[in-house]
Amino acid sequence: MARKKKILPIWEEVEIIDVAAEGKAIAKIDDLVVFVPYAAPGDIVDLQCTRKKSSFAEAKIIKFHKYSDKRATPFCEHFGVCGGCKWQHLKYEEQLNCKQKEVHSNLARIGKVELPEFESILGSAKTEYYRNKLEFTFSNRRWYTEKDLQEGTKFPYNEALGYHISGCFDKVLNIENCYLQTKLSNEIRLEIRDFCLKNEYEFFDLREQVGFMRTMIIRTTSTGELMLIVVFFKEDIERREALLQHLADKFPQITSLLYVINEKRNDTITDQEILVFKGSECIYEEMEGLKFKIGPKSFYQTNSDQAYELYKVTRDFAGLTGEEYVYDLYTGTGTIANFVARQAKSVVGIEYVPEAIEDAKFNSQNNGIENTLFYAGDMKDILTTEFIEQHGKPDVIITDPPRAGMHDDVIKSILFAAPKRIVYVSCNSATQARDLSLLDCDYKVVRVRPVDMFPHTHHVENVVLLERR
Repeated sequence: MARKKKILPIWEEVEIIDVAAEGKAIAKIDDLVVFVPYAAPGDIVDLQCTRKKSSFAEAKIIKFHKYSDKRATPFCEHFGVCGGCKWQHLKYEEQLNCKQKEVHSNLARIGKVELPEFESILGSAKTEYYRNKLEFTFSNRRWYTEKDLQEGTKFPYNEALGYHISGCFDKVLNIENCYLQTKLSNEIRLEIRDFCLKNEYEFFDLREQVGFMRTMIIRTTSTGELMLIVVFFKEDIERREALLQHLADKFPQITSLLYVINEKRNDTITDQEILVFKGSECIYEEMEGLKFKIGPKSFYQTNSDQAYELYKVTRDFAGLTGEEYVYDLYTGTGTIANFVARQAKSVVGIEYVPEAIEDAKFNSQNNGIENTLFYAGDMKDILTTEFIEQHGKPDVIITDPPRAGMHDDVIKSILFAAPKRIVYVSCNSATQARDLSLLDCDYKVVRVRPVDMFPHTHHVENVVLLERR
């Protein structure tokens, strides 16, 4: 006997009261917290429940009774489907308010440490075309939107080149125009798609793991350089060269045209050989006269202009006078280390990825910086008491860990090093708050400033200055 499907309720004329984590908004029905995507505080709406648990529910808007004055008109045709830029419906000032509130809530609720008055969040001058790196996926299973299905839209092809649909690993939304990168980025992506369709190149089947065209990555710099990486699933010299030569001829603006043959079951290329078809193997970013090498595997903040603002806040918090020994933990390609080196006596950078450390060393050499040292390896294995005793206890530690935050052993080593100041840069204020609680025994939070690197998303960077008690 078939199990009867549970009928989920409809709630009428509900007020949206706040914004929650992951970009969703909040409503309350009696004592039940309801999470609603694409809603704004102040909206009055009818909600269709989509999931109901004992402590919370999820719902979607089916009717508006009143629009919030905090709303903005989304500018992208793909808004609400592609999964990116989920806050386009919020005015930018409101986005910044929400991010500042989230950081304060996490530090107070999770960290439970004494906090100073926060400095105002540093907004991004650009809210469109601000990303310097985007990755797109080829798929033979195009995602059809609710509107497509309702209108019975017929497309001449089932292939797509765009972004993965959340929760559907094998479905990709075909992107016509993305406002995250420049017009040239869109033109290159559409040209690749059209060339491949016209010449019957197989788009990848993510479920069956067959096909030819797999992914593509576009990286740009503020200096006008552009890197294009085309990832193929298998080698086909004639077809590969035909596509790459077409792109080289059509877009002379591409300064680094690279390709990868990736036969693995996942899309990561960090363990793959990346080959040059035309141009340079890298591109360069510039900041305060410093040039930073960016290779195909290099990490660099994806908002170049705002990265400069973030690093200026970091340097300001560090309070360098030219006499300090500085440790830069999770240094990546040494961007922060080299950025602050001129104001420090010496800087030691540590990073897990060996290729990144080679780039960091190159960046120092290329910029004539002689007071830096870089080490590759797992942070908890390198930053030991022996290492600290060998290199000297730092006056300042700058740490910019991944979203997971710092390992307990790293925090113990920092406490052993006992610097006068710690500048903690984080892309996840929740794990940052957890780490601050562990440092609270010896350190006091004296400055906090969020920095918005990703307009129209819920993501936010946060910089905290701790001083030894």
